[in-house]
Amino acid sequence: MTDPAQLRTVPAVDGVSLEWVDRDSPAIPVMLARIGAPYGWKSASRSEEEWAEWLSHPLRKYWLIKHGTDDAGIVDIEPHPGGEVEITTFGLAPEYVGRGLGGYALTLAIQQAWRFPRPDGEPVRRVWLHTSSMDHPNALPNYERRGFRPYRTEIGDRKKPV
Repeated sequence: MTDPAQLRTVPAVDGVSLEWVDRDSPAIPVMLARIGAPYGWKSASRSEEEWAEWLSHPLRKYWLIKHGTDDAGIVDIEPHPGGEVEITTFGLAPEYVGRGLGGYALTLAIQQAWRFPRPDGEPVRRVWLHTSSMDHPNALPNYERRGFRPYRTEIGDRKKPV
């Protein structure tokens, strides 16, 4: 996404919001593991050293996706050189998938990414994310409905755990 006007928002969902959390929050690894387990994400089985590496990125920021007072998912965002901002994680906990929260939660995440304060003071020029065939089948359609378009497709041999 190269312009905030490309974001196609959806109507607000009552009770859905983003809540910033500090990188030291124990909720981050718990939520990332819950979200990633059904899809074989690395976050579902990271070692302590791997968590320390993931959480050590000083510019990466984290927000819990809230549904009322419940933690329903997580988004983390990290700036890159050249005015780019990456949504490094976006996901809902399994019990919130299919309940109509994803489109609005992603809208909030993208809006946050466009407002992300860059350490170099440059304006945000591009917001992007990765997805894979190991993600929920609705992930890519949701991203495209919000205005993202494929930039590059890679084919690999990574297999989903059985």
